[in-house]
Amino acid sequence: MPGQRRILVIGATGTVGRQVVAQLLEAGAEVRALARDPEAAGLPDGVEVVRGDLADPDTLHVPLSGVEAVFLLWPFATAEGMPAVLDVVAAYARRVIYLSSAAVRGHEQQVEQLIERSGLEWTFLRPHAFAANALRWAGQIRTEAVVREPYGAAAMPPLHERDLAAVAVHALVDDGHNGAIYELTGPEILTRAEQASVIGEVIGRPVRWEETSPQTARQQMLAQGWPSAAVDGILQAQAEMVTEPRATTATVEEITGAPARTFRTWVTDHAGEFRDTMKAARIHDYGDASVIRYEEVSRPAPGPGEVLIRVAATSFNPSETALRSGMLRAVLPVDLPYILGWDVSGTIAEVGDDVEGLAVGDRVIGRLDAGGAAAEYVAAPAGLLAKAPVTVPLADAAAIPVAALTAWQVLFEQAHITAGQRVLINGAGGGVGLFAVQLAKYAGATVIATASGRSAAAVRTYGADHIIDYTATALADALDGPVDAVVNLAPISPEAAASLVSLLRPGGVIASVATPVEPAAGADVTALHMVARNDAKQLGEIVGLLDAGALIVDVAESLPLSDLTLVHRRSEAGQTHGKITIFP
Repeated sequence: MPGQRRILVIGATGTVGRQVVAQLLEAGAEVRALARDPEAAGLPDGVEVVRGDLADPDTLHVPLSGVEAVFLLWPFATAEGMPAVLDVVAAYARRVIYLSSAAVRGHEQQVEQLIERSGLEWTFLRPHAFAANALRWAGQIRTEAVVREPYGAAAMPPLHERDLAAVAVHALVDDGHNGAIYELTGPEILTRAEQASVIGEVIGRPVRWEETSPQTARQQMLAQGWPSAAVDGILQAQAEMVTEPRATTATVEEITGAPARTFRTWVTDHAGEFRDTMKAARIHDYGDASVIRYEEVSRPAPGPGEVLIRVAATSFNPSETALRSGMLRAVLPVDLPYILGWDVSGTIAEVGDDVEGLAVGDRVIGRLDAGGAAAEYVAAPAGLLAKAPVTVPLADAAAIPVAALTAWQVLFEQAHITAGQRVLINGAGGGVGLFAVQLAKYAGATVIATASGRSAAAVRTYGADHIIDYTATALADALDGPVDAVVNLAPISPEAAASLVSLLRPGGVIASVATPVEPAAGADVTALHMVARNDAKQLGEIVGLLDAGALIVDVAESLPLSDLTLVHRRSEAGQTHGKITIFP
């Protein structure tokens, strides 16, 4: 790419737009994305998301400032409004890449003509058929392994969105594409019924095609909220492709240097959308780490008040080893077999009845009291979830719920930490501890933290004023006076827990989330033992602090779900530190 260019992607949150953004980042471009709601865009780190709306051209000046090229997806079924948008684009940029279509419908033809007359360099992308159109069949395939639609004999060359994006990126960052019109297809012609068959082959479950009438399909699409003009256009195009199949082109390979991906490759990339099963890590019996099975299980469906989350990650909490071994069965009984994973971050894939405020595509985090997040999908009560922070990679955000809620509650509900207090955080090097240090500093307290040598640097980074290496120094010797509060996060002996009381000033508070503390008779202190609870409102406040830059997330390791047994073994051997996220 000749020098770094700032590129604005319009339509960045769609199937194609997300691929354009990702590939522009890989190409080293400076990427800006237009969004009506930047906080909900859910785009990768490194993307500058700027508020703007094509329906209001006055909002486009800031997003276009300093931009050289624009990827333009026009979401309206009319060219009305395009002249005003192009006037603003032409005032800043010199190049526009417009995603049109091979059909070049009336409004698309008008948009192309307006762009040609704008004075901008331009390239038009005309895809023939999106492989992603098959996602409309996902629900039928998961539940019944059938596709009920008309025109099963309609033949077309399905195009992978990654190939379309690759051509767009070349046109955006390289010269030599001005005035080009690229007809884009996949490498093979398949009927719609053949596409369904390929899906069945990839997911290992035969999928049959069941022909329905165009009238039935039209009624169903209208009931789903499709505009009538769009429905009629789709059905007409499918009817035409029964007698006149679309031909393939070699454009993708000519522009990118790599052959277009097959439909089978596309299905493999999206197989999880079509399967009624998923991979999960679960236990059938209590025992050592060997009882964890990484296996195929039924994919859940959201019930009333629930959403289905496509899991980006869960995180490992050491207390899950106690649940797995059976040590917690008296206080936390579970039905076996049981899918592990209390923390979740991910994207909503389906919404059940009676859910308000959340929609498909929303990025969320939550603490799941019933577990289940150590899987590709999990159905979760909507009321337990908060919108994921926009400043944290979605997979890393799985490190937040259990640890941050525990830290928040022990500090502010139990110890009542306030500005000016001296607080000792015992066990500050763990996942809860790193949030506790940051939250105590945010509250204005002076933070004294215990940490081993291997975690001292991280604890210092998060704001501890004084660090005591408990492996080398006695706490009483290291402190320069009593503290107002002690927060114990470490599973220590009862004797060690009792010794923490002597570090408090009269009237002080010791709050423990691990070993209970029993002060000596007559001691003028308050001793509290707590079990953290779920609180989506508090979780939302924590997300707000993260996005404001008051907190950061630290992930020590990120490992695949198939390695969860290994993580349990390492934890029980004392070989883990910091927060570990687990991705499916």
